[in-house]
Amino acid sequence: MEEELISKKDLLDEASISYGQLYRWKRKDLIPEDWFVRKSTYTGQETFFPRVKILDRINKIKQMKSDVSLDELAEMFSPNAKQITLTKDELIKRNIVTESIITLYSEHISNKNTFDFEAILQLYLVNNLLHEGHILLEEARMIFHTLHEHYSKTDQTNAKLLVVRKMGVAFVLLLGSSHDVFVDTHAKVIVEQQMGAVIEELNNKLVMGG
Repeated sequence: MEEELISKKDLLDEASISYGQLYRWKRKDLIPEDWFVRKSTYTGQETFFPRVKILDRINKIKQMKSDVSLDELAEMFSPNAKQITLTKDELIKRNIVTESIITLYSEHISNKNTFDFEAILQLYLVNNLLHEGHILLEEARMIFHTLHEHYSKTDQTNAKLLVVRKMGVAFVLLLGSSHDVFVDTHAKVIVEQQMGAVIEELNNKLVMGG
């Protein structure tokens, strides 16, 4: 399904920002280059944006720019895996994940004391899903295995994680891009998570400490 677009003129009006602000944020890497979509119209070439993504991003920038610098915001929104490693103790001390989640990861994926960004992302996602009561312990293990084996093969920020349960049996899907998924009417989608949103949330926690 094609993503809904919004023209630059309508974006500036709806978001109440100036042309200068938009392109300053672009230069600071707060808005990805590939969100600026050039399309032919009856008046010539015009610029469009993915409507939901750009409005959500601008709202976040406006809410947070008084508390952190634009460089810090750019780091938070970066689609690239950060060059960051944290130890088990640092993850627990900074309240990113609990010790029990690290133990679960160590038992089923890798027993290590230092974690790179991709591993932290997996820990953070599973930690939240478990503690919010969305998944069971066995489903957490399945998510760990799926992300560990396949996440690096996707375009990551546009990947989507699904957990589907039917008659008590669950399975995990990792979609490489945004496509509609239709499941058996007797099955229930218990988790539908855009990985890009998890990356932003984790980056926010790492940059701002909250």
